[in-house]
Amino acid sequence: MPPLVGTPIRRKEDPALLSGRGRYADDLPTPAGTLHGHVIRSPHPHADIVRIDARDALAKDGVWAVITGQDLRKISDPFLVALKTPVHQWSLAVDRVRYVGEPVALVVAESRYLAEDAAELVRIEYRPLDAVIDAQAARVPTAPILHPEAKTNEISVRRFSYGDTKSAFARADARVALRTTFPRLSFTPMECYVVVAQYNSAEGSYDVLANFQGPFSTHPVMARALRVGGPKLRLRIPPDSGGSFGIKLSVFPYVVLIALAARITGRPVKWVEDRAEHLLAASSGPNRITEIEAAVTRDGRILALRLDQLEDYGAFLRAPMPGPLYRMHGAITGAYDIANVDVINRVVLTNKMPASLIRGFGGPQLYMALERLVQRIAIELDLDHLDVIRRNLVPAQKMPYRAAAGALYDSGDYPRAVATTTDSGRLDDLKRRRDAARANGRKYGIGFAAVVEPAMSNMGYLSTLLTAEARDRAGPKNGAVSMVTVNIDPLGAVSVTADVTVQGQGHETVLAQIVADQLGLRPEDINVVLEMDTAKDQWSIAAGTYSCRFTPGTAVAAHLAASRMAEKLKGIGAKQLNILPEDVELAQGKIRSRSNPDNAAPFGRIAGTSHWSPVMLPEGMAPALSETALWTPPELEPPTRDDRINTSLTYGFVFDMCGVEIDPLTYQVRVDRYVSMHDAGRILNPMIADGQMRGAFAQGIAAALYEEFSYSDEGAFLSGTFADYLIPTVNEIPPVEMLHQETPSPLTPLGAKGLAEGNCMSVPACIANAIADALGVADVRIPATPRRIHALMEGSGR
Repeated sequence: MPPLVGTPIRRKEDPALLSGRGRYADDLPTPAGTLHGHVIRSPHPHADIVRIDARDALAKDGVWAVITGQDLRKISDPFLVALKTPVHQWSLAVDRVRYVGEPVALVVAESRYLAEDAAELVRIEYRPLDAVIDAQAARVPTAPILHPEAKTNEISVRRFSYGDTKSAFARADARVALRTTFPRLSFTPMECYVVVAQYNSAEGSYDVLANFQGPFSTHPVMARALRVGGPKLRLRIPPDSGGSFGIKLSVFPYVVLIALAARITGRPVKWVEDRAEHLLAASSGPNRITEIEAAVTRDGRILALRLDQLEDYGAFLRAPMPGPLYRMHGAITGAYDIANVDVINRVVLTNKMPASLIRGFGGPQLYMALERLVQRIAIELDLDHLDVIRRNLVPAQKMPYRAAAGALYDSGDYPRAVATTTDSGRLDDLKRRRDAARANGRKYGIGFAAVVEPAMSNMGYLSTLLTAEARDRAGPKNGAVSMVTVNIDPLGAVSVTADVTVQGQGHETVLAQIVADQLGLRPEDINVVLEMDTAKDQWSIAAGTYSCRFTPGTAVAAHLAASRMAEKLKGIGAKQLNILPEDVELAQGKIRSRSNPDNAAPFGRIAGTSHWSPVMLPEGMAPALSETALWTPPELEPPTRDDRINTSLTYGFVFDMCGVEIDPLTYQVRVDRYVSMHDAGRILNPMIADGQMRGAFAQGIAAALYEEFSYSDEGAFLSGTFADYLIPTVNEIPPVEMLHQETPSPLTPLGAKGLAEGNCMSVPACIANAIADALGVADVRIPATPRRIHALMEGSGR
């Protein structure tokens, strides 16, 4: 029987989802007497709260409470942040609002309709203050200060130096510099936030259902804000979730808010976010301004880099921010063999909604700067862009490769991947298209991008934010734990639980494949349950679904747990079949002799022995058939004294190549052809992998050409509907040719790496490079909307 892992098996999840039988948070039954909440939000980007008058609302029948920040301040604490700086955020604004859409009050009533009607009766008086929206302007000493106790909006500046950058720049033949700006955007899931909370006054505990995605390092942040120990906050995750793409980490302030509302009212409380709220105030990726400079030789070899990265996190620094600024830190040289690099990381606050994680976090911002710089090196030195890429790629013979800032690239053959992509006439075809278009006077350009895609974050990467001395005082932080449990019941039925949250990735199918492979069963014989419950399931701070941790993390734990279960079953089978354990195999739903397949028994019969007749077990074997595996790879070490950090366990490689044409009348960018090469190690399920990559590609196109959260200079939010915030439909997503190269990771038993974020990182840079080639310009801002393209073509540089 061929192995199941690596086979394109259809998703087990799809029949229920495609027939409308999914079980999402808003579908699940609520306790009797559940009340409903409606959030009143600030219309101002920056203002003092003078007075809140809720008397008329409270006089309305069916209204139970109007809760304010002052109410919550008495029974909760502000959220913990990574920096020791006085930037305090409660789940409702206290004394001051700092962005349009900030929660100011919560109306709790017997129905959502009553709550929304009563909200109109709440009178709030504000004293408007000057706002600051531009990240650079926020650094100026005269700028309005969002948090007066912090005394500055630039709340963190860290400088790093690896190698001898000064000498490298001194001996360089040339210097090439560039400034890039990456916008704010949000990958909007179909389902918005949902929270249902209950308070047990006898135990002083909370029971919360929420479509939270993790990381569960935020669980202690929520518990501390509620002033309870971790076991007193039971967090349950529903069986299905309508997407996330990173956004549903940021439901956690509302988990605390609705939990406190349940405590105040003495009744269960439910809150469902609507789309207008989600666009206005849920979260977004941070915008970043990068000043980047390279020291290069005449032939385009990069000797050193200097980066000054300014990242805008909006009004507050929510846990685990500033993750996007530091997740890629160890791999800041990307796919290139560059020994010397200096980095300045700056965190600034502005009067925008707080930023957090979205798909690919940190990667799109870094590669927009790095890959645009590589293209500029080629232009300024009159070299071929692809030759400059090839000249600087990490060579295969250096694998595993330790990057200058500490990342350990586990495997890969980057030059071969590039050659495969450009061969078979693909690059020649793009050049023919470009030549033909230009011969007819049309604007056509070719772009390239090479990126390293990290997977399974080191939970200690964010501690690089602190100095070595501060890390010593705080204690070491590193590693990442993955957990899976495999159980067999008295009739031999197999069930699996895991430390991931469901968002549509197909985890149920892949876990079933892995476990079935080890136990000689079919995937349909494996029941996978992914409704996480912190009161009953195994979990760690690394639990959740983010940073492509499933494939190199949870999948490995499933493999280990199933392997151990298989060895236990072989021991039981050997005794019952009267053969040696080495002769036992699990195959086709049976436990049998490898040398004499007729000597066999059904899987369920032998597996049930543990329950029905434990005296028949081999001596010393425990009577329960349950195996929990914990996987924590040793390569995820704490930062070194000189701030080097291996930020992730595995590093895939993506190389993109595209051709774009620009319409001279509408100024629209049309992607004419796109090719994307992925090396993600061993592919566990090609069908699911293809879907994940195409999803990331679509969101890369969205970032490159369509999506941006915009604010006026005064702080008004200008992207509050889908008429203003443009999400591409299937008609706007161009075809893409996906290629694969499998270089298994030596660091995981399955050899697999992550692959669901790479195109979010590569596509914006690749398309920006193609636009630069088409128009012959140095500065390309994304999203490359017709307005921006028109400005470039008219020479204004906007």
